[in-house]
Amino acid sequence: MCGRYASTQTDSDLRAVFDIAETVGEEIPPAYNVAPTQTVRTVLERAPKDEPDAGAVRQLRSVRWGLIPSWAKDPKIGSRMINARSETILEKPSFKKAAARRRCIVPADGYYEWEKRDGQKVPYFLHEDVDLDRSAGSTPAVLAMAGLYELWRDPTKGDDDDDRWVWSVTVLTAPAADALGHIHDRSPVIVPADMRDHWLDPTVTSIESVQQMLADIPEPHLVPYEVSTAVNSVRNDFADLLLPVS
Repeated sequence: MCGRYASTQTDSDLRAVFDIAETVGEEIPPAYNVAPTQTVRTVLERAPKDEPDAGAVRQLRSVRWGLIPSWAKDPKIGSRMINARSETILEKPSFKKAAARRRCIVPADGYYEWEKRDGQKVPYFLHEDVDLDRSAGSTPAVLAMAGLYELWRDPTKGDDDDDRWVWSVTVLTAPAADALGHIHDRSPVIVPADMRDHWLDPTVTSIESVQQMLADIPEPHLVPYEVSTAVNSVRNDFADLLLPVS
């Protein structure tokens, strides 16, 4: 599962990492405790609005975390769709069309999971397996969490309202392995750098191709370390949340 994560990279950082051509929405400040329903940055490829026949453009775009299916009557359903099981996205009505045509990447420094220990929930931060000294303010590598995005038409807004379309996203998960399995049984699907272009390509639409992509994505090698229980409250959002507990 991925229920909280950290994202401290600037738009400039993300444009460089993901070769972004277009930025949509205002920059989001560094966030150390991103929670469902919040606005997050995503990377996706889409044809220009006024040129639907033109080639897809890679965008850095702000969306809401918690996918709202296009057929939903109430956007509150999105709070229950922050994650999607990668094994079933091509079968579930909520995710099937998005899996074929609206794949994206959710950039993160890492994510939080909670281990049940002595009747308590102990938080851990999981990040890429690199030499990282948090006390020295080191910047982590960017995790490219696989996601799906959707557009939902808000029926309460007029056709001339720029906010009539709500963009939302879900993060894909898979069974956890290695050092992650003892903390939680599932983890986000992490798209390696050499597969990102293919994953984002909106012209890849066949179920067989998407199934093969998911099968080809390797298990991530992430490192967990215990962090303060202050992260348990979504009201807390500060840099020290990422410091390891001594």
